[in-house]
Amino acid sequence: MAASDDSPSPHALPLMNGLPNADVPGGLPLVLASGSPRRSQLLKAAGYRFSVQPAGDDAECGLCSSVTAPELVARYAFRKALDVVRKCGDAVVLAADTVASCDGLVLGKPDDRDHAAAMLRRLSGRRHDVFTGVCLWRSTDGRCVVDVVRTELQMKPISDATLTDHLDSGRWEGKAGAFGFQDGNDWLEIVGTGSESNVVGLPMERLAEMLRDFDRLSTVVDLSDDSFDSADRSQY
Repeated sequence: MAASDDSPSPHALPLMNGLPNADVPGGLPLVLASGSPRRSQLLKAAGYRFSVQPAGDDAECGLCSSVTAPELVARYAFRKALDVVRKCGDAVVLAADTVASCDGLVLGKPDDRDHAAAMLRRLSGRRHDVFTGVCLWRSTDGRCVVDVVRTELQMKPISDATLTDHLDSGRWEGKAGAFGFQDGNDWLEIVGTGSESNVVGLPMERLAEMLRDFDRLSTVVDLSDDSFDSADRSQY
C-alpha cells in the first residue's frame, strides 16, 4: 500500500482552491481504491490524509452494454471498493469511476489514438454528461454507501488542427471521453453550476457530504455478497 505525501504536484490542477473537506467516520484511515493521479491530487488539495491501494483490473469488467452510464459508474465504484475492503485492515475505503455519455452512448477511456479521435469527433460541438460513481465502505462494520454525480459539459466545435494537437499531446490517454477538463482546453466548458472536480474524476462537494452523513446514508453489506443490489437504493 503506497502512502500519499504532502509535497505539491508538478502538475497541480487549476481548480484546487477551496475544495471542501470532512472528517473520516470514526477517525479511521482513508484508503483510495484508485491509482488515478488526478483523484489523489484532488484529495491532497482538500487536505485529506490517505493511502492508495488500487483495485484489481477485474473489478472493471463484466458489465453488460445495456447498463446506463449512471448505473455503470455506480456498480464499478462498488466493485472497486469491495475488492479493496476485502484486503485492507480497519479503514474507510473510497472508490470512484467516471465516464462521459453522449446520446446514451457511454464513453470510457479510449483504447488508442484512433478511438480517442472518434470519441472527440462525436462530442465536438455538442453537450454531453460526465458521471462519477462514488462508493464509501467502512471495513469495521461493513457499512457502505454509493452515489452518482452528473455534470453537463458543452464542447465547442473542434477543428482538425485542434484535434491533431490534442491527440499529439497525449493528454487524452487514460481519461474518460478522451479529454481532461483540468487541462484547460478552451473548447470545453461546464454548463450551469455543475461540479468541476466531478469532471476530473471525484466530486469533492458530494464526497464531503457523504463522509459527514455516512452513518445515516449507509447500509450494512455482507462482504460475502458481491452483488451491487445489496447496496442499491434504486436511484440509478
